[in-house]
This record gives sequence, structure tokens and C-alpha cells, in this order.
Amino acid sequence: MKILVGIGHPGHVHFYKNFIWEMEKKGHEIDIITRDRDMAIDLLDRYGFDYHKKKISPKNENIPDPISYMNYPRFEYETYNFVKELDPDIWTGIGGTTMSHVSTILDIKSILFTDTENARLSNSISFPFADVICTPTCYKHNIGPKQISYPGYHELAYLHPNRFNPDPSVLDYTNASKDDKIVILRLVAWDAMHDVGDSGFSDVVDVVRRLESTGAEVVITAEGDIPEEVEYCQSKIPPHMMHDLMYYSDLFIGESATMASESAMLGTPGIFVSSSRRGYTDELEDKYGFVFNFSGKNRQEKGLEKAMDILTSYDKKKWKRIHENILKDKIDVTKFMVWLFENYPESIKKENKRKVIEEFS
Repeated sequence: MKILVGIGHPGHVHFYKNFIWEMEKKGHEIDIITRDRDMAIDLLDRYGFDYHKKKISPKNENIPDPISYMNYPRFEYETYNFVKELDPDIWTGIGGTTMSHVSTILDIKSILFTDTENARLSNSISFPFADVICTPTCYKHNIGPKQISYPGYHELAYLHPNRFNPDPSVLDYTNASKDDKIVILRLVAWDAMHDVGDSGFSDVVDVVRRLESTGAEVVITAEGDIPEEVEYCQSKIPPHMMHDLMYYSDLFIGESATMASESAMLGTPGIFVSSSRRGYTDELEDKYGFVFNFSGKNRQEKGLEKAMDILTSYDKKKWKRIHENILKDKIDVTKFMVWLFENYPESIKKENKRKVIEEFS
């Protein structure tokens, strides 16, 4: 097969990297098309991937959100001309607004992955045009006959024990050792399509001071600027080693649902602070008690209370036991992806959809 992988965000590189390597080993031809985003480009280069870079972005930086995304028609037109020359059999991506539209016009099969229910606008204009929509079983919406559910999380495509080995040298970029407390604090820019209207922390300095009072080293990873008073906490970790730091950390707290889930997959409890929620972080709280969600009016204070409780009475054996239970219940998502593509279109027939849980558990 000739497969086109669309990359719109650095996290998509992680999600697809093992799939690309596995499919190439099996003799399939993979093309990668990416938006011109620095961190995504850095990761693609680091993993040695060849790719086609689209310099135009669907976001017009000179116009405020969400009107900035009205640049999409031009972006889709240029993508159409580019993909027409590549002529893939299947196009896949996460979210997949441009992918689903352009692939429909060019009669290319599209396989879309999503785990974000609150991306209402992009979902509503993507789903009707996609051929297959893959979601974790914890996804809260019934999309219809196009949907195929799998017992996993996006993050297990690259953080499943079959796919990830932690590098302890990441601690050289911190002031901590394996025995010290480390807390990762994540701040987001709130400029993604699905983030419009959302918010998280109200006072970052207070968050840092409270966390530090437990004796923990706080490492801030932020998409934008941070207050001058806590700039000394700014991460010095190379972006490709952030998952290694998550593995050796004691707690994640932040405004990113993805990173809260990533930490959980690596055995580190997480606290997600945001005015919106996700099906996967809700499941990680309701079923496993490993990620804790705070979305109400007092979300910062309640999130900090939970963080202080975890850090001051840390129970390593408890978190290890819960983490093992999660991995028992969930699958190696890359393995599922390879099966899905190699057996397409038989893999999406109704009788085969039922086999997914049995096949990969």
C-alpha cells in the first residue's frame, strides 16, 4: 500500500512513528505531509523521517482566534494540489479536517483517529467525509457505522512498554536525582481549534510556590511565556526526552489532557486542570483513580489540594499497582493500527469490529 500520514502537531509524530516504522518493514510505502511547525519538524528530523513540508498554515497569525482559521480554504486548495501528485491509497491523520475533505474530492480512502470530544467544530466538519473514524472505547460519543473502537489510548501507540524504554540521563537536565520529588507543570497556549473558550490555571506563581512547599522540584513546560518570578523552573529538557522525565517524575499537573494521559501510561499520576473534559481522562479517574480532573470554578485550588495530598503521602506501591492494571486492560495501539491498515477494508466490517478487543487484549 501507499499510505500518506498527515502531521499537524508534534504529538502526531509520536503517535505515528512506530506505525510508520512497522509498515515500512512490511514493505509498504509511507509518505508524510506536515505543517511547518518547528517542534514537529524537529521530531521528524530526529527520527530520520523524510517528509513533505507545507509552508502555508490553516491559521492566519495576523487575525485573532477563531476567525484566523478562515484561512482553511486556501490551505485545503494547496494541499489538494500537492496530494493529487502523491496519489496515496489511504490517507490517515488525527483530527483530519483537511484530510477528510481533500481525500473525498480525490477519492482517496481516509482513516481518521480522534479522542477529543470537545473538538466540536472540527469533528462536525471532518466526520461526514472520513471513511473510518477510530476512537478509544472510552470515547463518549457514538459516531455511527464509520466508527471503530479499540481498548486503548492514543498515548499507548508510543508509550506502551513494547514501544518505550526510559532514558535515565534525562535527570542530568534537572537538579534532581531518582530519589527526589519531581513535578511537571504544563501550561498551554489555548490557541488550538478545540481550545477556544477554555482555560486552566489562574495564578501560575501560586501553583509553583505551593508545589515547591512539599520539597519537590517543579519543571515547567509551556507553550507560551511564563511569569518572570518562576522562569527558573522553565524546562531545560530536550523536547524528545519529555516522556523520559515523565517516567521519573512523581506527579504531573497541568492544562494538557494528552500529557496527563501520557504520564499515566508511564506510571506517574496526573492532575488535569481545564474548563473542559475528555473521555479518556475521565476514564482514567473513574475507573482507575490515576488521573484527576478539575474543571469547575475553583479548579486551581482543588487541583492543588489533590496535588498536595499525593505528594505529602506518596504511595509508590499503590501507583505501581494501578498502572499495571491499566496496562492489563489496554492494548499496544500500534499493533492495532498495523492490523487495521493491512487488513483494510475487511478490518472495518461489522463482524471484524467485534474482534478488536479479543484480538489485541
